[in-house]
Amino acid sequence: MMALAAPLLAAALSGWDRRVLLTLALLWYALGHAAAALMPSFAALLPVRALTMLGAAVFTPQAAAVMNVLAPPGERARAIAYIFLGWSLASVLGTPLNSLVADSFGWRWAFAAVALFAVVAALAVWRTVPAGVRPPPMSLASWRNTLTHPLLMGVVAITALNSAGQFTVFTYFAPYFRQVLGADAGGVSFLFLCFGVAALVGNMLLTRVIEKLGAASCVNIALALMALSLLMWPLAAGVLSMALVLLPWGLGVFAANSAQQARLGAAAPAAASALMALNTSAIYLGQAIGAGGGGVLLASSGFVWLSSAGLVWMLLAVALSAWLAHAMRGGLRAA
Repeated sequence: MMALAAPLLAAALSGWDRRVLLTLALLWYALGHAAAALMPSFAALLPVRALTMLGAAVFTPQAAAVMNVLAPPGERARAIAYIFLGWSLASVLGTPLNSLVADSFGWRWAFAAVALFAVVAALAVWRTVPAGVRPPPMSLASWRNTLTHPLLMGVVAITALNSAGQFTVFTYFAPYFRQVLGADAGGVSFLFLCFGVAALVGNMLLTRVIEKLGAASCVNIALALMALSLLMWPLAAGVLSMALVLLPWGLGVFAANSAQQARLGAAAPAAASALMALNTSAIYLGQAIGAGGGGVLLASSGFVWLSSAGLVWMLLAVALSAWLAHAMRGGLRAA
C-alpha cells in the first residue's frame, strides 16, 4: 500500500495546501489505528491496517517536500535531514514503548496509543506549519519527464537496492539473535536498543555535516557503513560482538534515507514532491524484495546466506550511488 499509494496520492493531491494535507493524513492515521484496536480478528484487522497506511504514504514524502519549500536553499538538505530524526527517535523510543504497552496491557492498547499520538501530532502540525504552502503542481508531462529521467530514477533505485539489502537481514534480526547467538529476551532488546541509539546518533551527525559534505557524499558514506556491517556479520559470536557489528549499520540506516531525500530535493527542486513520493515507494518496494528473498533463503538453507545476499544488494547500491554522484556533478538542477 505504501509503495503504490505514495506517488499516486502525490499526483492526485498535488494542489492541496500542505498544512491541511499533512494534518488530514495524520488524522486518517489516527482513525485507522483507533479502528484497528476494535477489530475482532486478524482477518478483519489486515485490511484496516492496509488502509491506515494511506496516511503514512501521504505524510512521509510530503513532510520532506514541505521542508524543501520552507527552508532557504542553502539550508534545505539539513532541514530535510533534521525532520527525519523522527524516524530515529521512533526506533529508539517507539518500538520499546510499543512492546511495553502491548505486553502489559494487550495489543489493542498499543494501537490505541498510536492513535492518540497521531492526534497530538496532527494538532502540532496544524499549529506550526504555515497555511498556503503549495508546491507547484506537476503536469502529466512533468511526471513523464521525471519518470523517464535516467539519473533521477537512478537515485530512486539506490533507495530500493539499499532497502532490499537491509531487509534481507533486518526482517530476521530477532530469530537470528535467538537461534544463532543464543540471546534471551533481554539480549534481543539490548541489541535493538543499540541499533536504535546508533541510528539516532547517525542522523544527528548527518544534520551537522550534510551541508558541508553534500547529500551525495553522505549517502555514499552511509551505504558504505551498512555494507561494512553486513561484511562483518559472520564474525559476531555473541550479543556484545553483535552490538559492535550493528554499530556501523545503525549509524548509516536513517542517515542514508535522510540524505537521499535531500539529494533528490537538490537535484530537481520543482519535482521534489514527486521524487520524494517515489523514494518512499522505493523504500517499501525494497523492503518487500529483501524480506521475501531473505525468507526464501531462510526456508531453503537457514541463516547462512542471509548476510551475503544482503551485502550483494548493498554493494550494488554503493556502486550505483558512486557512479551517479560522478554523473550528476555537472548541473542536473538545470536539467
